[in-house]
Amino acid sequence: MTNIQKTEVFLRQSFAGCSYFKEHPAEGEYRLQHSYRVANAAREIARREKLDVEGLTIGGLLHDLGYSILGPEDNWIEHGRVSARLARPFLEQLNLTTGQVDEICYGIAIHVDGKADFYGEETPFVLSIGEADDIDRFDAFRIYETLFYENFRELKIEEKRRWLEKKLDWIHGKLRGRFGTETARQMITERLLYQEQYYKRVLCQMEHSESLV
Repeated sequence: MTNIQKTEVFLRQSFAGCSYFKEHPAEGEYRLQHSYRVANAAREIARREKLDVEGLTIGGLLHDLGYSILGPEDNWIEHGRVSARLARPFLEQLNLTTGQVDEICYGIAIHVDGKADFYGEETPFVLSIGEADDIDRFDAFRIYETLFYENFRELKIEEKRRWLEKKLDWIHGKLRGRFGTETARQMITERLLYQEQYYKRVLCQMEHSESLV
């Protein structure tokens, strides 16, 4: 098997053995599907930017590996660093250089909050793991997930307006962000503009929901 195929097997086995995912299979299915989407985005960035395609694909697959041992009550902000610690022993068994392992682990570790518990440099490769994660998080399916988890339907109309305005401000802030590669900037911007259009249209609906205009 190739390094990527071995990584797929390892990821699936790790998630399959997670007690929380056994009790909540939909959560496990989402996390696996998300990992594949991130890996595909990472692969596209790597191909277009002439980066290490194999390494970024593996990093995308393993970026959320920490969820295989973390439950909903654990500190989610640590899952990047936990994922890196879990990934390293596995990566060291693959046909990868020490430098590749270090870069993959550093990219995984910092993808949540930009911090790691070991030294590394923020190269375009390293930043691309977190940006591939953002590409999926900012895409169409996340709109549905966000509205569902925020219980948007149950909010009063004025609460809906405030929520939408806050979300649009958040999107505008993200659009002004810095990116590791031009490809990531293009892919993330495209998705954020789609979200902006969607939420603006919902906000417009709210303005036509209480009286004649």
